[in-house]
Amino acid sequence: MGRYVRLKVINSAQITEEVKRLCIEGNIFLGQDVVDCFKQNLEKEESDLGKDVLNILIENAKIACEKEVPICQDTGMAVFFVKVGQDVRIEGDTLTEAINKGVSLGYTEGYLRKSVVSPITRKNTQDNTPAVIHYDMVKGDKLEIVYAPKGFGSENMSQLKMLKPSDGLDGIKRFIVDVVSEAGPNPCPPIVVGVGIGGTVDKCAQIAKKALTREIGEHNADPFIADLEKEMLEAVNNLGIGPQGLGGRTTALAVNIETFPTHIAGLPVVVNINCHASRHKSVIL
Repeated sequence: MGRYVRLKVINSAQITEEVKRLCIEGNIFLGQDVVDCFKQNLEKEESDLGKDVLNILIENAKIACEKEVPICQDTGMAVFFVKVGQDVRIEGDTLTEAINKGVSLGYTEGYLRKSVVSPITRKNTQDNTPAVIHYDMVKGDKLEIVYAPKGFGSENMSQLKMLKPSDGLDGIKRFIVDVVSEAGPNPCPPIVVGVGIGGTVDKCAQIAKKALTREIGEHNADPFIADLEKEMLEAVNNLGIGPQGLGGRTTALAVNIETFPTHIAGLPVVVNINCHASRHKSVIL
């Protein structure tokens, strides 16, 4: 006979309340990893204008925290990465319903800008729903929710390219640098660059987005990919775009790369850019 497993029951109302909190706090409190990276780059930035911008970004994060107001007027489209333990049962609403209710409450009660519209009619949904939710089933009895609001000044600068396998690593490197170069000042640098390599079109885009949720300075577990991240960060910063596009060494804070096996005939690459307000917040229930 199989082992009897007692399921952990989580009420959907608790999930809704936690998501509401994540939405509000995630838009107000910039991660310390990002602020620390601003300060580190301030010390080595060669451009006076670049230094001025970095100082402004540090001050902006401080004011947002002290006054509890959003760090940016674009409070983004709500994106979630959710790990669902196989020994968890949700009671009440479905998990998707609970998350969307939390987004609705968070953006309404938190007075966050509601930016979600129909792609055709452009009619606003009024509460920033629906959220974009990525699920991953895992072992255990925990529910982990990572919230990452995504502004579209940076999202619009992202690109997908179906490279030929023969393009190889050199083709991947060229594409990453070209995308950042073409983006220029538009995504509000210093940026965080998420790169997905492999899988299918949809999988590649998903892992590129997920790469943006890493702490600044956290590298891929694969030493080869970690070295590639460092090489690409150097190459991107050599473009001289600088903070807010005004010139300097600090074009990007990090280049985070994720990979996934792909078909013998393909080499999909997605470069998903995030602005300097690299926001993400998580909770484990």
